[in-house]
Amino acid sequence: MIPVPSQVRIWLAVGRTDMRRGMQGLALQVQETLGRDPHAGDLYVFRGRSGSLIKIIWHDGLGMSLYAKRLEKGRFLWPSPADGTVSISPAQLAYMLDGIDWRNPRHTFRPQRAG
Repeated sequence: MIPVPSQVRIWLAVGRTDMRRGMQGLALQVQETLGRDPHAGDLYVFRGRSGSLIKIIWHDGLGMSLYAKRLEKGRFLWPSPADGTVSISPAQLAYMLDGIDWRNPRHTFRPQRAG
């Protein structure tokens, strides 16, 4: 899991991203498309056309990090391009990385009674 401090904001770059891009290309996309500073300490999450691969860039104050995850089955749930830039919480990011619907997580088991 990515060690995300609680005060860090997480931004989803909605739409499609060319997954051949590396850190510099994604940081440039953050500046030009999202109009944000990629060195400000926020996490930026990108998804490709197939939906099974995401990349995350994060500048922690010392340097830029690039994280990638590919799902063996299924796709990462993603907002539509009409939504613009979407901010999510660290808990929602954890759900997303586990392949769970981060927009409406549900418990798989809830006890009916105590004891």
